[in-house]
Amino acid sequence: MSALLEKLTAAAQKEFRFDPLTEARENIYQPSQPGLMFPGRPTFDDVARERQYLKERLVGACRAFARQGFDYGFAGHLTIRDPERPHLYWTNPMAVHFRQVKVSNLILVDHRGQVVEGDYAVNRAGFVLHAAVHEAHPDIVAMCHAHTLYGTAFAALGKPLAPISQDVAAFFEDHVVINDEAGQVAVEDDAGPKVADWFKGVKAAIHQNHGLFTASRHSIEAAAFWFIALERCCHQQLLVEATGVTPKLVPPDRSRYSREHVGSEYIGWLHFQTIWNDLVRTEPDMFD
Repeated sequence: MSALLEKLTAAAQKEFRFDPLTEARENIYQPSQPGLMFPGRPTFDDVARERQYLKERLVGACRAFARQGFDYGFAGHLTIRDPERPHLYWTNPMAVHFRQVKVSNLILVDHRGQVVEGDYAVNRAGFVLHAAVHEAHPDIVAMCHAHTLYGTAFAALGKPLAPISQDVAAFFEDHVVINDEAGQVAVEDDAGPKVADWFKGVKAAIHQNHGLFTASRHSIEAAAFWFIALERCCHQQLLVEATGVTPKLVPPDRSRYSREHVGSEYIGWLHFQTIWNDLVRTEPDMFD
């Protein structure tokens, strides 16, 4: 019983609650009634605590990718800027399965691909693309990329997602198709800037003949959830196109309305909290 209590107590310490009495509401989903259980984001006056918080969420995003089956050998990289040194970013270690990523094996990397902190090497392709995007867009705090089944398949079509559902409408006019460097492994330094230019003002990209990317100006949780959602939307569109029937599209005005209400950075963060709350209870080793 004591072990279970300790586990639940540790889990509770990894969660934060929104309080409408002390915090301003930024979204309609946040309750105005006090005393209710609802996820919140902490504020920090200690950069070390903030760094620990961000690293734990990065690990949670990696574990979420493992649950989704997004692993493909050593391919796939997730990044979050360091809160004190924004020219550096934390990322998952090279050749370690998403399910085995822990706080203790994360690495801190600079824009030149040098490991500043940690014992593992950095994924070369991950460094080239992510470092270029982080350097070109100081507002982007987190990125996700993985070689997923449906995203990679849809990327071969070289076209954007059509608003065939409310889910896909979340990406309406908020994702791009990148044709530069299509299908070529990005291991040379000059490949990064060509791709980085496309990320201005959008949360997602489909890189032709390669796969999916998400970028967040809010949090690693938002980047991770919108990546999961983007993969799901690619799956939806491939299934619909396989029927041979022309789908009924959500009109542009309704697509924009849906995107504004269920496609924001905050909503992506909020969706991820369901994943996070389960992870802290079932995979406590991620905090090692």
